[in-house]
Amino acid sequence: MAPPIKALIFDVDGTLAETEEVHRLAFNRAFAEAGLPWVWESDFYGELLAVHGGRARLVHFIEHYAPPMAEEGRKQIDELHAAKTRLFAKLVDRRLARPRPGIERLIDDARSQGLAVVLATTSSVENAEALILANFGLDGLEKITAIVGGADAVRPKPAPDVYELALARLGITPRAAIVFEDNGPGLAAATAAGIRTIVTPSRYAGDDDFSSAFAVLSHLGDTFEPYHHIAGVGDEGGTDMVTVAALQRWVSDDDDMLGLLTIGGRPVY
Repeated sequence: MAPPIKALIFDVDGTLAETEEVHRLAFNRAFAEAGLPWVWESDFYGELLAVHGGRARLVHFIEHYAPPMAEEGRKQIDELHAAKTRLFAKLVDRRLARPRPGIERLIDDARSQGLAVVLATTSSVENAEALILANFGLDGLEKITAIVGGADAVRPKPAPDVYELALARLGITPRAAIVFEDNGPGLAAATAAGIRTIVTPSRYAGDDDFSSAFAVLSHLGDTFEPYHHIAGVGDEGGTDMVTVAALQRWVSDDDDMLGLLTIGGRPVY
């Protein structure tokens, strides 16, 4: 029998909620406060999302696009990023980033069955906490076992650092966890860490490659809002929500199949 799943690891931006548009608004407001004539439109911001981490995104923008007042902006990188974080928290507090279908339900399901719930993001821990507090209240933070943020990882996604750190903090193997992601770089990071990954594509995912995903679903599903199956596991009849029981079943079936491939009697994953 396959070992049970012990932890669910969630990316934050785009996975827990469609936050990237809120980040974009916060960046633009920070630029205006600083007197910088920069405005990131949606399409352009989608291109910038190839760079993970808000501070790194700012540096990339200045160095590669040579915007007006670039030197003034370069001198204010830390101040701009701090202002953006503050403004993001204010916008999130106004409930501008609502959780995607099934997120709160699955977190409650996992905690009720003793699973760890971890947030792993290239963004800051402060941003993740602001999102949880605004949508789930103080009780929401108590449901989160740990948060691994961008400052904790040496390399951002698509490097596997943030997911390897999450596994290390939990003291579990990659096969004992499932990651939930929304885009290609995040999937690449989790896959490189050896963790099965369920992708629920977000607004900015575009044409990302999800071929290595354990499953690709429209979202996690909720009462009266079933998910749409796109690829991978989860296409069994009558399944309309991702639950812990369904995850354990999918993993067990997957391990049974993979276990048929052996070298010296040991499964090859």
